[in-house]
Amino acid sequence: MYHLTALVTLLAIAFYFFTSINVSRARSRTGVKVPAMSGHPDFERAFRIQMNTLEWMPIVLPALWLFAAYISDAIAAGLGTVWIIGRIVYFIGYSQAAAKRGPGFAIQALAAIALWAGALGAVVLRLV
Repeated sequence: MYHLTALVTLLAIAFYFFTSINVSRARSRTGVKVPAMSGHPDFERAFRIQMNTLEWMPIVLPALWLFAAYISDAIAAGLGTVWIIGRIVYFIGYSQAAAKRGPGFAIQALAAIALWAGALGAVVLRLV
């Protein structure tokens, strides 16, 4: 059973849901009407945070589960937690200014790369 990985997956989905609510709030706060996707920098940053999170989820979630299955539930969950922390740091920085998104992006990217590379390495080792 992969209880820790399942919990981290649910937390990642909860964070994405939070970013969706944040976009809705930013839309109301800034007056950007549906279906517009631009018009106020605060809204545009909130929207990009949500979209960037969504763009990374298909990279991270399969790698997370493959890492858990081939290497370790606990280590996968730990790296997944680092990914979520990176997304939170990204959210905080990017919400303030686009130039402040770098540290959070780097944290989450490194966690994602570690999950992907670990899963790939484990699969390849079992094939040879």
